[in-house]
Amino acid sequence: MARINDNFLKLKAGYLFPEIGRRVKAYNDSNPDKAAALIRCGIGDVTEPLPEAAREAIKGAVDELGNRDTFRGYGPEQGYDFLREAIASNNYAGLGISADDIFVSDGSKCDTGNILDIFGPGNRIAITDPVYPVYVDTNVMAGNTGEADENGAYEGLVYLPCTAENNFAPALPEEKVDLIYLCYPNNPTGTTASKEELTKWVDYAKANDAIILYDAAYAAFIQDESIPKSIYEIEGADECAIEFCSFSKNGGFTGIRCGWVVAPPGVTGASASGERIPLRQLWSRRTSTKFNGASYPIQRGAEALYSEAGKAQVSELISHYMENARLLCEACQKANLTVFGGVNAPYVWVKCPEGISSWEMFDKMLNEAQVVVTPGSGFGSAGEGYFRISAFNSRENVEEVCQRILDNLA
Repeated sequence: MARINDNFLKLKAGYLFPEIGRRVKAYNDSNPDKAAALIRCGIGDVTEPLPEAAREAIKGAVDELGNRDTFRGYGPEQGYDFLREAIASNNYAGLGISADDIFVSDGSKCDTGNILDIFGPGNRIAITDPVYPVYVDTNVMAGNTGEADENGAYEGLVYLPCTAENNFAPALPEEKVDLIYLCYPNNPTGTTASKEELTKWVDYAKANDAIILYDAAYAAFIQDESIPKSIYEIEGADECAIEFCSFSKNGGFTGIRCGWVVAPPGVTGASASGERIPLRQLWSRRTSTKFNGASYPIQRGAEALYSEAGKAQVSELISHYMENARLLCEACQKANLTVFGGVNAPYVWVKCPEGISSWEMFDKMLNEAQVVVTPGSGFGSAGEGYFRISAFNSRENVEEVCQRILDNLA
């Protein structure tokens, strides 16, 4: 008899976003006359066209594949040098990160889950709450947790609450931990971490021989120049942090998939015998074994985002989504709702009206305003009483959502 991985049975009934999809489908099936009016501001998927520079580069790369002289088959699993070098020189200039430290992938969601392959059992793992569900669920799947309690918190994880009371800046763990998940700009709260705050985390990691798993997928949306876009802006981070990044949101690559991992050589872990092993070495081995690399045309498209035309087009995309975020924040504030985020991130984190739970707010917005949001409790128990609105949408849709907020919540 084939044995299953019993850890999957510990997972809650459904991953957050499929559950949203199930509820939306049920609503549409019951209200076919209203389905066309539904506006989705739940899942953080982009809506605007792929930048022209990327499109042209992808087309050119496909044409190369149609010619025997320029055809390419398997590429390097770690990514083509042209893209690794473009990432290093543009995103990490002056930070001591080289192309050899960068591993191109098909997206940071996969990477933040797959990274667990290189870590052994028995690690103490700290996770902020609320949190991007992938961090928690992949640890459950890997057997790093016990069962979930009635609030959905898993035994074996160290939860770090992020609340309005602490300005969504989690306190350092009171106990020693080995792995720390951080995400800034934060998904779902839309908040950021200052250089001083990140310095505390790097100092903690170095003092406790811990590794920071730093998700910077939304770094391009940071508007304030004083806020770090990379963990490697903090001295010493290249000895204790792995960074995950993506072209999904800033370049509109959610459907064509491309991201990267940064693993500097100074970031090490211990073997069972106590030998220090560079994690870059393990990640490279894992990548070579389980991944055949992102496709050549897509990597050429990603490279084109760093051209002068590409940078201008990316900037235009970011400005579009951030203006959407500003409008959504303004509408919520006019409706007398308490709002966080939406300034250096494309997510608006909103406190539910008194006495309304996150899922009740989801149902209210769906049934009364025909707007899909994301319930805060789906990101963890500390997210209860909040909901997230995504700024990834057309301007026309966002303006309509703003009006519906005022009509139904003010």
